[in-house]
Amino acid sequence: MSDDAEQDPGSYPIEGTALVKTAALASVPAARVPALLARVQADLGPRIDVYRRRYERIAAEPERETFLVEPDHWEAVADRVGLSERERDAVVRAHEAAVERIGSGSGRREEFDTALEIRSGVVIGVEGGDEAETNGDEPNADGD
Repeated sequence: MSDDAEQDPGSYPIEGTALVKTAALASVPAARVPALLARVQADLGPRIDVYRRRYERIAAEPERETFLVEPDHWEAVADRVGLSERERDAVVRAHEAAVERIGSGSGRREEFDTALEIRSGVVIGVEGGDEAETNGDEPNADGD
């Protein structure tokens, strides 16, 4: 059962350097990180419209969108998907490493690093990417 999850964990929007960094620093086995990220993506993906309305979106790419959330945000996510404290910490580290990488790629690394000092980052994979284009940083992002 666990071998199948490790071989095909499902999709998640964190890759490359951010994933390697997380696997190296996480207090869970590196082989488990992709499965944890896939579990979290399965929870967050269907909620993306809520994130678009409630949180500041700091980046939108065809395959993923990045948000800043309150620091205790991850406790609720961990409760919903059944993560231990160590698993939650690994997921948080992965998402924040991805935010840093996205910031570096867009020339906004300092800005994102500063934001991560007081908030947490969430990267949510999107299917098809059509919503990312239609829900850009619109003026109503602050309103409810």
